[in-house]
Amino acid sequence: MTAGAAVPSPPDAAANPLLQPSTRPFELPPFDLISTAHVGPAFDAGMAQQRDEIAAITGNPEPPTFENTVVALERSGAVLRRASMYFFNLTSSTSTPEMQAVEAEYSPRLAAHEDAIQLDPVLFARLDAVHRDRCGDPTLDAEAIALIERYHLDFVLAGARLDPDGRARLTELNQRLSVLSTTFQQNLLRASEAAAVAVDSADELDGLSAEAIATAAEAAKARDREGSYVIPLVLPTGQPLLAELRNRDVRRRLFEASIGRASAGSRDNGPVLVEIATLRAERARLLGFATHADAMLADQTAGTSAAVDELLASLVGPAVVNAQAEAEILRGYAERDGVELAAWDWAYYSRQVEAERYSIDTAALRPYFDLDRVLHDGVFHAAEQVYGITLVPRPDLIGYHPEVRIWEVRGADGSVIGLFLGDFYAREGKRGGAWMNSFVTQSFLLDTLPVIVNVLNVPHPAEGEPALLTLDSVRTLFHEFGHALHGLFSRVRYPRLAGTAVPRDVVEFPSQVNEMWILWPEVLTHYARHVQTGEPLSAAVVEALLASERWGEGFRTSEYLAATVLDQAWHRIGPDEEIGDVDAFEREALERHGIALALIPPRYRSRYFQHIFGGGYSAGYYAYIWAEVLDADTVDWFKENGGMRRQNGDVFRSKLLSVGGSIDAMDAFRSVRGRDPDIAPLLRRRGLDRAGATG
Repeated sequence: MTAGAAVPSPPDAAANPLLQPSTRPFELPPFDLISTAHVGPAFDAGMAQQRDEIAAITGNPEPPTFENTVVALERSGAVLRRASMYFFNLTSSTSTPEMQAVEAEYSPRLAAHEDAIQLDPVLFARLDAVHRDRCGDPTLDAEAIALIERYHLDFVLAGARLDPDGRARLTELNQRLSVLSTTFQQNLLRASEAAAVAVDSADELDGLSAEAIATAAEAAKARDREGSYVIPLVLPTGQPLLAELRNRDVRRRLFEASIGRASAGSRDNGPVLVEIATLRAERARLLGFATHADAMLADQTAGTSAAVDELLASLVGPAVVNAQAEAEILRGYAERDGVELAAWDWAYYSRQVEAERYSIDTAALRPYFDLDRVLHDGVFHAAEQVYGITLVPRPDLIGYHPEVRIWEVRGADGSVIGLFLGDFYAREGKRGGAWMNSFVTQSFLLDTLPVIVNVLNVPHPAEGEPALLTLDSVRTLFHEFGHALHGLFSRVRYPRLAGTAVPRDVVEFPSQVNEMWILWPEVLTHYARHVQTGEPLSAAVVEALLASERWGEGFRTSEYLAATVLDQAWHRIGPDEEIGDVDAFEREALERHGIALALIPPRYRSRYFQHIFGGGYSAGYYAYIWAEVLDADTVDWFKENGGMRRQNGDVFRSKLLSVGGSIDAMDAFRSVRGRDPDIAPLLRRRGLDRAGATG
C-alpha cells in the first residue's frame, strides 16, 4: 500500500453509482458522482455477484450448451467489468495516493478472482464439452464458434488443465505478479515525476520556442517551483526537447535523467522487474512452455519464438548499417562545434541535417500543428473523408477531468456509433505515453455502444496560448485515433470479441494504417496552417518532409529493435536463472543480437519499460514491427486503389475494423489485401532494402 495513503472508507452501498448501469448517454460513467471510496465496495460486490453467476453455471443440472455455459459466462460479471473499466482507466490518467492504495489492495484480489474462475474444474469441463461439440452443432454461427474457441484457449493458457497443486501454485504466482506489476507502474510514475529536469534560468533553455519555455515555466509552477523552469519526462528514452536545446549540458542532464529513472533508492524497478521475469518464467514452465515468450506467442499470429527471431534477424543488420551511416554524418556536424558526438547530441544534430539537407526546421513546423486544428481538421477530417463519420461535440457530458473533451460519433447516415473522449495534456498523476482504452465495449448481446478514450501527454501550454505539436506528436494523435476507430467501428455480438480484442501482434495494425493520412495532400493542407497567420504549410516544406522521410530510419529502427531484443531476452530466461545486475543483462542481450549501439540506447530500457512490465506487451513488443508489415502492405493497397476513397474505407471498415476477434486476424487481412502479407513494402518504407542509404 502506498505510504501515507489508506483505502477510503466504504460509502453507503445504495448510493454507489458503480453498482448499477449508468443512466447517462451511452452508459458513460457518472464521473462527477463516483469517488475512490466507491471502487473497493464495487469490486467486492462485483466479485461476489460473479461468483454467484459462475456457481449457477456449474450447478446447472442440464447438459452444457453454448447458451447455458458460454453465453452465461459472457454475461457474467457486469458490476465487476463496469468498476474495472472505470478504475483502471483512471489509475493511468488521474492517479492519486488514495487510488494507488486501492490498486495495491485489490490487484492481487482481482487476480485471484479471475484465477478462481479460469481454474474451476467443473466450469472448464462444461466449457470443454461445448468446445468438443462445436463443429457439429448446426445452431452455432461463425461468431459463436469463435467465442467458444476464444474462451477455451483462454482457459487452457490460464492453466485449466493443471492438477490441484499446479492450480494452487499458479494462483500464488498470478497474485504476486499482480502486486509486482502495480509496484512497477507506481514506481515509474513517481520516479519519472521526480526525475524532471529543473533549470534556474531561461537562458539555459536557449533554442526552445517561447511557447516551450512558457510550458516549462508552467510545469515549474505546478511543482511549486515558481521562478524556475522544469522539463518533465515523457516515457521513451528520447526526450523531444533534445532536438532543440542548444545548451549541451542541459541536453546531457535531460538524457541522463531519462535513462536513469527508476534505477535507485526506493523507486528502483530493477529488483521488481527481475522478480517479474523470473515468476513469469516459472508460470510458463508450469503451463508446459519452455519460456514465457513461448507461452505468450501461443496466442499470437506469429505463433513461435522462431518466427519472431527470423523477423528480427532480417531487420537488425540493415538497421544497424543505416544507423552507422547516419552517425558518420552526425559526427561531422558535431566536429564543427568541437565536440565528440554523444547520445544526447543525436537528436540535436539530426535536426541540423534536416535543416541543411532538406530545408526542414522542426521547431519552425510547430506553429503549423496546433493541437485543436490537427485534431479537428486533420484527424477527424481524414476519418470523415475515408469512413463518412462525423464527430459532434457533447459539452453537456462530463468527463473524468476538466480537460477531457467528449464527442458523439455518427455515421454517414446519421446513425449513432458511440462516444469518443480525448484527454490530451500531461499532468501530475498521469503516466507517460499515449494509449486508447474503453469505458464501455460495443456488444449486440449487451446492447451497448462503444465509449472510447484516447490519452496523450502533450505539454500543457501557458494559459491562453495554443498547444503546438511536434510532427511526432501529430503522428501519435493520428495513431491513437486509429485505435479508437478500431473500437468505435466494432460490430460484433459478444463483448469478448469486440474492437481491439485481437491478437496483440496485430492490434497495432489499424492504428499504424491511420498514420498514412498525416502527409496525405488533401489532409495536410486542411490542418497544417500557421496558428497566427492561417497560412498553409508551403508546398516546398511538404516536398522536403516527403524527401526526408527515410532520414533517421536507421536510428528509429535500431532503438525500437533494441527494446524488442530486451523484451525477448527478459522473457526467454529460465525460472532458476539468477540475474544480479540488470544493466549487465541488458548489455549482454544487446551485444548478443548485434545491436549494442552506444549512441542509440533502446527506446525503453528495462526499468522504465512500461509496455512489458506494467502493461500487456510482455514478450510482445515485437508486435509493432510485425503489425507494420501488415500496415505497409495495406497502405500500398489504399494507394493502388485510389487512396482516400470512401469505397476503400468501407472495405477496410467492414472487412477488418468492424470484425474484432470474431474471425481470424490473418483471414481478415487477406479479405482486404487478397493475399498473404508481403514484407517488401515495410523494407522500402524504412530504407532497409538499401542498407547504408541515409535518405
